[in-house]
Amino acid sequence: MKTIRIVTVAVLMVAGWWALRALWAQPAVRTPVNENQEEQSNMTNEKVIMLIEAKIQPPRRAELVEAARQYLPLVRAEPGVEAFYVTARKDDPNTFVFYEIYRSQAAQDFHLQQDFTKKFLATLKSAQVGDRVRTNLVELAPEGQTHSN
Repeated sequence: MKTIRIVTVAVLMVAGWWALRALWAQPAVRTPVNENQEEQSNMTNEKVIMLIEAKIQPPRRAELVEAARQYLPLVRAEPGVEAFYVTARKDDPNTFVFYEIYRSQAAQDFHLQQDFTKKFLATLKSAQVGDRVRTNLVELAPEGQTHSN
């Protein structure tokens, strides 16, 4: 009986070793934003979170709302886009507020290269009054981190 236990333990140890070896031998699984782009450093893995405000010419508001309706499903379907909202200020419906979260800088770069993004940004720019105001944000408690109360 003692011999069976020793053999069983030995078999389990060898099986565990082989399983770990197989895991270590596999390359890390990555979901590239663009197969031609390689991430340069760990900094590119940080989320890109932005809040952007754009004041719109009142006569162009309906046009921009329609353009946003067509644009949003395309953006939200992109790999690496975690959140993308186009809203308006309650106290000023002609000020559009964009809230955007990308998994990485590479994901945002990919987004900016899309033809539909270039088209929407051109429409937005032509309807703006003044410059857009961009606020870069950082996540205070990234995924996987616990916080104390």
